[in-house]
Amino acid sequence: MAKNFFTVFASVLLSGLTAWGIVKAATPRQNEIVYNEQGEPVASTVNLSVSDYPDFTYAAEHAVEAVVYVKVTVKYQQQYQMIDPFFRFFFGDEGQPQTREQERQGSGSGVIIRPDGYIVTNNHVVQNATKIEVTLNNNKTYPATVIGTDPATDVALIKIDAAGLPTLQFADSDKLRLGEWVLAIGSPLGEELRSTITAGIVSAKGRSMPNYNGEFKIESFIQTDAAVNPGNSGGALVNKAGELVGINTAIISTTGSYTGYSFAVPSNIVGKIVGDLIDFGSVKRAKLGVTMSPVTDKMAKDLNLQNLDGVYINEVTRGSSADKAGVKKEDILIKVDSTFIKSPSDLQVEVNKFHPGDKAVLTVIRDGKLKELEVQFQGTVEATGTVAEDGTVAFYGARIGQTDRGVEIISAGSGKLAQAGGEDGFVIQFVNDQKVSKPQDVIDIAKKARRSIVIEGVTSTGRQGYFAFGKDE
Repeated sequence: MAKNFFTVFASVLLSGLTAWGIVKAATPRQNEIVYNEQGEPVASTVNLSVSDYPDFTYAAEHAVEAVVYVKVTVKYQQQYQMIDPFFRFFFGDEGQPQTREQERQGSGSGVIIRPDGYIVTNNHVVQNATKIEVTLNNNKTYPATVIGTDPATDVALIKIDAAGLPTLQFADSDKLRLGEWVLAIGSPLGEELRSTITAGIVSAKGRSMPNYNGEFKIESFIQTDAAVNPGNSGGALVNKAGELVGINTAIISTTGSYTGYSFAVPSNIVGKIVGDLIDFGSVKRAKLGVTMSPVTDKMAKDLNLQNLDGVYINEVTRGSSADKAGVKKEDILIKVDSTFIKSPSDLQVEVNKFHPGDKAVLTVIRDGKLKELEVQFQGTVEATGTVAEDGTVAFYGARIGQTDRGVEIISAGSGKLAQAGGEDGFVIQFVNDQKVSKPQDVIDIAKKARRSIVIEGVTSTGRQGYFAFGKDE
């Protein structure tokens, strides 16, 4: 991180700014507060459209309730030199290195996305944490557990044991426009500044960050001019309607403090990642299998292109999804289905929306002509990473595995499967009327289901049984 004097930190914003230069009488707001069984406010609604608000008060007051403070404890081994007096007498100051376990505290922010306690934050906030505590805006504190992480997008999902929590609705981040007002909410510089709100505009889209360690990254950040600082990681970036458009993740700075640039992971990327983490325990990531570069002015002239849109295919991995689809070296890939591609980050983001096994149509320019190619995406190593050391596979909050009895629910857990009636020891024989013989069959059929998943089989007591649940509940 110290290379090129860049330092990457997490971000978040929201200040009380009003629409500068616009004079408009504020219409009185009619807020309706919704309470849970304990008499606590869990949501608020308003009967006015967004255009009726000349400032950010509704978005701020609504969104701040769903943003949390995340405190983590990390244990690490510190090496030190111990000089025993006996050894010092005979051998001088040469001693043997020793290790001592140390603890350090860290903090960040998070966003409640489901009323039953699911919270999205950044991977770097909870990475290697041995203890996680979440403090809500009402000052209640809960222990949290990690459901799953995705280092490639720096997204993580944690959960607290609570119900009836306020949440933020996901917006379509692809519809964000340059210059659009956005708010960010989080806890800069620690607990003392919890629930800080700042405001700014969308400065750019599709930004990438310096990658010094060579790790696989998927980056298409929303850049804003929000004032953010360390501790804001994982906080909410919201639009004027109070909808989640991104998770604040980083700043670029020469000092370690905010210098005018902040970056957020778009909500469309976040939604896909957390959906996979909830349902499968890991990210089911599609892979195209190409190396690419931006289209340069020289390429455009040499290939007689009308503009610099698209990506230039440098290499195609043998046996990859792209290879099987017919993509060739020196093709210019300009579209995936109906989405136009303008840069390598655009292609990364678009491919990331698919799961292994999904199909799409790629449009390429080859020898000056448009060519459409159908591709079926293969998976990455991460896509098959749901298998644990004991051989069980994550499936909608449960663990399923191969036993002498067949595909058995080893641990029902507390997710969708258990809520629908799945129990430990249940042997899965059919999924959506299709016979299954191994855990991967269950995963593959469920992935292709459009609305609901119906599971039939035999209970631990030998009786026939079935249960069902919706994919998007």
